[in-house]
Amino acid sequence: MDNESQLAKAKAEDLADYISYSDGSIVSKTLLDKKAGTVTLFAFDSGQGLSEHRAPFDAMVYILDGCAKIFIAGKPQNAAAGQIIVMPANIPHAIKAQERFKMLLIMIRS
Repeated sequence: MDNESQLAKAKAEDLADYISYSDGSIVSKTLLDKKAGTVTLFAFDSGQGLSEHRAPFDAMVYILDGCAKIFIAGKPQNAAAGQIIVMPANIPHAIKAQERFKMLLIMIRS
C-alpha cells in the first residue's frame, strides 16, 4: 500500500528546514513512498556517508545545504547546495559528507 506524503498538501515548504542535523549520524525522512517511486530527505553530519551500493533504478540527488562527495563507478563528483546529480541504475555509487549537508533523493521505479 502506498504511503501518503509527509508534506502538507498545497503548501510551500522549505525542505532544508524540514529535517535537522544530528551529531555523528545520518537522519532520513521519507516524504513520499509510492509504487512509482520514493522521495526521501537526508541530513548527513560531517564525515558521515553511505557505503558503495547499487540500485536497480536511476536515483536523482539534489543538494539542499552544504556539500558532499558523490562517487559514481568509483569516480568522485563534488556536489554543493543547489546542484543535482543523477546516479545511474545498476552502477555502484557512494556518498561522503565533506561537511554537514542535506539532500533530497528522488527514485523513480518505472
